[in-house]
Amino acid sequence: MRRAKIQFLDKIAGTLEENDFGYTFQYSDEYLALPDAVPVSLSLPLTSQPYTDKRLFPFFDGLIPEGWLLDIAEQTWKLESRDRMGLLLACCHDCIGAVSVLRAEVLSEQ
Repeated sequence: MRRAKIQFLDKIAGTLEENDFGYTFQYSDEYLALPDAVPVSLSLPLTSQPYTDKRLFPFFDGLIPEGWLLDIAEQTWKLESRDRMGLLLACCHDCIGAVSVLRAEVLSEQ
């Protein structure tokens, strides 16, 4: 299981998790309680309910570089283009825009 903290501007907005069943994104309660909280994407409106999908959510997938920059990332970190979570964790900690993907601690299987 791999997990990332999703940062919006200077606040941790929630967590993105990859497990055997797919992906889960959930806003943190602390972020939802902020008076100025806004969704990280229009496709992921603010809610306390987790979003789940078998594939990486299109918004997060869109943060991953393409073309020659993707080739460099794959070669540098020895990742395959199908490892979307690995690419997201490796490449998206300092994205252009308001959203950053920060590596969270590795979780053990429970």
